Order: sequence, then C-alpha cells, then structure tokens
Amino acid sequence: AWGLWLGVEWDNPERGKHDGSHEGTVYFKCRHPTAGSFIRPNKVNFGVDFLTAIKNRYVLEDEPKEEETEQIVIIGNKPVETIGFDSVIKQQSQLSKLQDVSLRNCAVNGAGDKGGIAKACPNIRSIDLSKNLLSSWEEVTDIANELKHLEVLNLSENKLTFPWSSPSPTGTFSTLKVLVLNRTGITWAEVLCCASGWPVLEKLYLESNDIVISERPTDVLQTVKLLDLSSNQLIDENQLFLIAYLPRLEQLILSDIGISSIHFPDAGIGCKTSMFPSLQYLVLNDNQIAQWSFMNELDKLQSLHALSCTRNPLTEGSKDAQTTRQFIIAKIGQLRTLNKCAIEPEERRGAELDYRKAFGNEWKKAGGHQDPEKNRPNEQFLAAHPRYQALCLKYGAPEDGELKTQQPFLLKNQLLTLKIKYPNQLDQKVIEKQLPESMTVQKVKGLLSRLLKVPVSELLLSYESPKMPGKEIELENDLQSLQFYSVENGDCLLVRW
Repeated sequence: AWGLWLGVEWDNPERGKHDGSHEGTVYFKCRHPTAGSFIRPNKVNFGVDFLTAIKNRYVLEDEPKEEETEQIVIIGNKPVETIGFDSVIKQQSQLSKLQDVSLRNCAVNGAGDKGGIAKACPNIRSIDLSKNLLSSWEEVTDIANELKHLEVLNLSENKLTFPWSSPSPTGTFSTLKVLVLNRTGITWAEVLCCASGWPVLEKLYLESNDIVISERPTDVLQTVKLLDLSSNQLIDENQLFLIAYLPRLEQLILSDIGISSIHFPDAGIGCKTSMFPSLQYLVLNDNQIAQWSFMNELDKLQSLHALSCTRNPLTEGSKDAQTTRQFIIAKIGQLRTLNKCAIEPEERRGAELDYRKAFGNEWKKAGGHQDPEKNRPNEQFLAAHPRYQALCLKYGAPEDGELKTQQPFLLKNQLLTLKIKYPNQLDQKVIEKQLPESMTVQKVKGLLSRLLKVPVSELLLSYESPKMPGKEIELENDLQSLQFYSVENGDCLLVRW
C-alpha cells in the first residue's frame, strides 16, 4: 500500500516481523532480526514533554466546591481521603513543592521549552523517568540542567544513545547521588565517558546492558559506593580486576552474570588481597559457582562482611542447606551476614567446630597432628582448607575421640522418636520429631531455633525419660550428641527460652 509508513524497532523483538528490510530493500537497520515493523503515522504516540507529563500526573484540575468537606483524590498514584481540602489542593497544584516525582511510562520525549522546568518545579530531588520515550543522553541533560537539586535519577528502559566524547557541561549532575541505567543499552566506554559529569555519584545501577568491562576507570567513579552489574552475561573474573581498585566501592552486585570462578593472584593462602579494599557486601545470586575454592578466595577480601550467594550449584540441589551455610561461614572468617541472615557468634562457633570436625580425618591423613611440633598438613590440604589451621589454634586440634564418631554416613544412625514440649509456653502443643541419635545438641538447637523463630543463644534444652520419672537431665554441652546423654526412643525433650 502507498502512502507514508514509519519504520519502528520494538524494544521487545517478538513484536516485530523483520529487520527493517522489505522485498530486498533495506529501509532501516535493527539490532535484532525480528524487531522491525512498518506502521502508519496515525498509530504512533510521539510522546509529550516533561512538563506536560508532570501536569497530567500531579496537577488536580477540578477544585472542590466550598461545601464539599470530604472526598477522595489521587496524589501521584495514591488515593488519599481528604477533609477540608481546598488549601491542600492548591499546594499540590503548586508544582514548585514537588520533590519526589515518578513519571514512569508517561511517554516523556524531552525537556520541552528551555527554562520551563526550572520555573515550574525547581525543587525536584528524585525522579523516575523509566520506560519513557527519551532517545539520547542529550535529552536527559536538557532536563537535568534545569533541576539544580537532583539527587536520584532512574532512566531504565529508555533506549538511549550516549556520547563517546565531550561529556555534558559541568554542573548538570553536580548533586546526583543515585543513577539507574538498567536496560538502556549503555556500554562501559560510554559509562566512563559520561561519568566525569557525575562528581558525587554514590550508587550506579547498570543491569542488563550486555556490558563488557573494557578498561579501568581513572579519575571517574571514585565516589561510587554501590555498583550493580547484574545480568551482564559477558562479564568474567578478569574484567572484575579492572574495577578492583575503586577506592570507595562498598557494595558490588553481580547476580546472574554467569561467573563460576574467582582468584586473587596477589594474595597467598590465608593472606588478604589488596583488591576491592572497601568492599563490604557482595551479591552473587543466580550464578554458576560450584567449587568451594570460590569461598576460600572470598576470605581474602579485607573488608567483606556480608555475602549473598543463593541459587548457585554449590548451594542448590541435593545438598543439606544448613551444612552448606555452616561451611561458608567457617571458610569466610569475618562474615557477619549470609544471604541476608545475620550470623550470631554462637552460630559461627557451631559452624567452625562442625567444620573442624568434618575434615578432621582428612587433616590427619594430610599430615595434621595434635602435637604442634608434628603438625604439618600438606600444601594440597591447606589450599582446600585455608582456615583450618587457624580454627585449630582457636579451638584446639580435633581429638581422636571426636573424629571416631564421625561416620554418620557409614553407620546407619538410629533414629529416635522424641516428644518435644515447651514447659513455659502454655499454648504450644506437644510435637513428635525423629532425630538421629548422633545429632549434636548444637544441631538440635539450630533446628528448634528455625522452627520456633527464637535465637539459638536463648534456647535451654533438657530431657526426661519415663524410666526416671520426675528427673530432668540438662543437655548442657552443645558439642555432645543425644546418644552421649543416653536419650532414648520415647523420651521427651523440654525446650525453654
């Protein structure tokens, strides 16, 4: 059909039909072979300028009559019940009071008339401009130029073109602290080029941009405390070394980048790396981490005290989640939070003791010995268990007696059916649980702590047996097993807190 057609590249390539060509003629180019369509101009929304969008969303056109005392109005997108609202309406209509603005999905295409934004709403501090029709960084700077107090800016899901050189005029983003550029198509070179215009930036979000970290930031990003590079599948460990010396970087989010290994070549066994000197919180969810050596390396980070690493082969599958958690805690000495769950001192103690015991026989085979003079585990063991020697210094080397009972996998553990009562809680019904007799008091407490949502440190355990009516025996040593205390089938555990 004749007439005027527009070529469109959809953000979602499944919506299109071709790559911008028709019957052999290339009319325009697409990033994806099925992202293109031709459509008629009357079907297209070219969007509105920034001020029009703000007025559409934040100005209440119809003022209530004097006699109306109560009504529901929409402020932003929240329904608010109002009483005697005349004066408040006038205030809300005064755009100059607005500080926190969301124009997500409002078809904003640019700044509009120069000076208009600065005049109408100069006090905006935070603005969500995600999923709009902004097409270039220049359009963004035109808006930001007029907002002298701007601290938070979200531009996600705008397919932007960025400059390769000559950054924005100094002063445009002079107060900006948080910048969100998820799914904008920005490259690493473009980040570094624009970053000289973000002198006080603290948080930078760059999810899902197919980023490859191609060079080291020099003189830029030096103030950044949080960097989110999630879902950039092309990033590997060697690229991470290029951002390893950002002096203030405290949080690094690397979920879903496909990473499986990391090695800090500048630090030997039991030493700290000079890389990522300020990094306190590392997020590694949804990756391919399958080796314990990864956790050994993380112990080399000098400031790390919080880690999230859910949905990795190491932590998933048939493995016992509690044991995996204990081993991670034992391997990373200064960790205080794991998967958003605080590590209390008694949990660390239990984890380190269990770890020390679990690998005790291996340690002995490798040349470990209770006598410090003869204690020389081989290089291979130390590489696999870098903190083992430190744990022996902290708790003493494992005794032979401890290691003998270590065959829960070989000997069929007898399961005890026990009643569990809470003498201080009237409303808690008696429950029955099957527990292996080799289970330590510490592990029983861990189980009850999760069940009752009570910290391990507050639990007191004892038991009574029908064989000794009226007598209660305290389970006071966390490291001993139920068997050690002669707990038998049909006995009753008493739990107090």
